[in-house]
Amino acid sequence: MQNQFSVFVSSSYLDDWDEDLPMLYKEKKHDPFATDYVEAEGSKAWGELDQKEKIKVVLVTIWRIIAVLGALYFFICSLSFLASGFRLLAGKQAGEVFSNNSILNNAIAGLLVGVLVTVLVQSSSTSTSIIITMVAAELLTVEQAIPLVMGANIGTSVTSTIIALGQANERNEFRRAFAAATVHDMFNFLSVIVLLPLEVVTQYLFKLSKALIDATPGLEKGSKPPDILKAITKPFTKEVISIDKKVITKIAVAKTPEELAELEDLKILKHFFKNTTMDDTLAGIICLIAALATLCICITCIVYMLKKLLRGRIRVWLHKSVNGQVPDIKCGGITIPMGWAAGYLAMLMGLGITICVQSSSITTSALTPLVGVGVLSLDRMYPVVCGANIGTCLTGILAALAADSSKLYLTLQVAYAHLFFNLSGIVMWYAVWPLRAFPINAAKFMGNTTAKYRWFAVAYLILCFFVIPAIFVGISIASTTATIVIVFLCIASILFVALVNTLQTRGPQWLPEKLRTWEFLPVYLRSLEPFDRVFCSWTCNPSWRASAVPTIIRMSNNKKPTQHDLNVAADRLADNGEIPQQNTQKKVEQPTVQFA
Repeated sequence: MQNQFSVFVSSSYLDDWDEDLPMLYKEKKHDPFATDYVEAEGSKAWGELDQKEKIKVVLVTIWRIIAVLGALYFFICSLSFLASGFRLLAGKQAGEVFSNNSILNNAIAGLLVGVLVTVLVQSSSTSTSIIITMVAAELLTVEQAIPLVMGANIGTSVTSTIIALGQANERNEFRRAFAAATVHDMFNFLSVIVLLPLEVVTQYLFKLSKALIDATPGLEKGSKPPDILKAITKPFTKEVISIDKKVITKIAVAKTPEELAELEDLKILKHFFKNTTMDDTLAGIICLIAALATLCICITCIVYMLKKLLRGRIRVWLHKSVNGQVPDIKCGGITIPMGWAAGYLAMLMGLGITICVQSSSITTSALTPLVGVGVLSLDRMYPVVCGANIGTCLTGILAALAADSSKLYLTLQVAYAHLFFNLSGIVMWYAVWPLRAFPINAAKFMGNTTAKYRWFAVAYLILCFFVIPAIFVGISIASTTATIVIVFLCIASILFVALVNTLQTRGPQWLPEKLRTWEFLPVYLRSLEPFDRVFCSWTCNPSWRASAVPTIIRMSNNKKPTQHDLNVAADRLADNGEIPQQNTQKKVEQPTVQFA
């Protein structure tokens, strides 16, 4: 029995996106990550404007710049509030996880503890400082600390992923923003997959960092580097909320159950709007909700103002400036190609910004909306992220110099290991240019998936940064062997699927007939469609959806087709070469499309 339906009114692919059906076809031919701009038709050059128009343009531009800077200021403050809220809610638990150093003998467990704690305290600087303090107190060895800082490197990228959710209203913006946020994740994941087993087998990070320490005579205690950004934001954030981060560190380094019990009674909150009696949990909930609301408002304002500000010649000029290439050097009859240098200059920019603000999270989070609106390309964002990773390591080295001189060799060794981890990752996944495509294409895949299933972004955030680390930490407490076996099976499965997918595309003749497609698997093992149906049935009111957007399709059985039916329709129209045509009344006349 075949259901027939005809397209009557143009509407959306996913109801939430307000995209019409012809756009589905066009996107098959157009790269949604492309950021090429041409000057808008009808826009006047500066010389063509009269005096009044010039004054108006200048005043409006100044106002918009001030609005963007103001929104950016409160955006950075909201990141501080977000970190404070997480610390109030889960700071003590994070400290207790660190204090249970028996599970940290397992490198995989140490990695995931680093991820989990960094997510809970919303700061890799805080988690790294706790690790360094524990190493200096000889509660952790350097070997145990190295997987922890790898995990902190992964956990710090959660902030930019949260920021990307602020651009979920527009499909292609969300696609680009989420890809920009997750390119940091992909770089860290790929680096850990290669370097963690290598470290376990060879201890090359430990040996390399120790060799550098041994080659540096006369280590002396230094001072902590100045935090330029904090000097600007702290006067405001301190008036709103103040917390005692040292309580978390003290819990982590507690040596006896009695000392730990005594510290449990201490409050992390110093004051919240001058209220010193409020409970930590209540203050954390209020602070977290307020921070997330402020983040969303600030991101919306920044994106809106950037769209207004970056128009015409300004947008074209800025796009060419940040995504341009270094011109080739001509010396006599010889041309020296220099296009490769643009990425390394972007890396230096990310390094410099991160050293100034002392936070890779702020660097990547501030640039994510720029990728979303299309000013900064994903390919150029990637080296900036690499530079930000190096920048946060250099600030960590400077911070380690503030430790006691008798323990300086330990704290610096951890900081050096963190630096060499990121440098090794950059050499693999950026300097070796054929491998450069892996993290970028993985991020594009994440962006495309999120554009298709908007709930996937939240599911990814919760699973990768909370649920999976928590589960594996629990398994590690029960059995180290079980953890290693499960991780090995997971990695082997991922590699097998990646290999089969590659062969299905490029050399299906090398595969057994059954493996040439995944059709033999249940649909829930090869597609997110069943989960999307369930999720939408929980979260979407069908009558609300029908009234919120125009009716797209009327079926012969009077049932409104699902978003997946629309996707199949668009695919078949594209496959058959039938391009939907729109008229001035936004109506689309289509041939009957049949579903089996």
